[in-house]
Amino acid sequence: MSVAILTGAITIAQVLLGLAMCCATYRLIAGPRAQDRILGLDTLYVNAMLMLITFGIRTASMIYFEAALIIGLLGFVATVALAKFLMRGEVIE
Repeated sequence: MSVAILTGAITIAQVLLGLAMCCATYRLIAGPRAQDRILGLDTLYVNAMLMLITFGIRTASMIYFEAALIIGLLGFVATVALAKFLMRGEVIE
């Protein structure tokens, strides 16, 4: 019974994460300001990372967890670089 509950919960989580990714993509494309677009990109990479983690749980494969870690690291660096660019107009001083 616990396997059926876990499978159902992962399926629901993946559907909801897919919807959240659609909303983040809309904010990324239609954001009226650059700050909204950066926030949409930040939300999109977090949702993609969580989607990979749910795929990793479903398939019991460690490669998805490693890919999620790489996406998390690169997404954080990209968000910091874009925020610094908006604040100062340059990334490297």
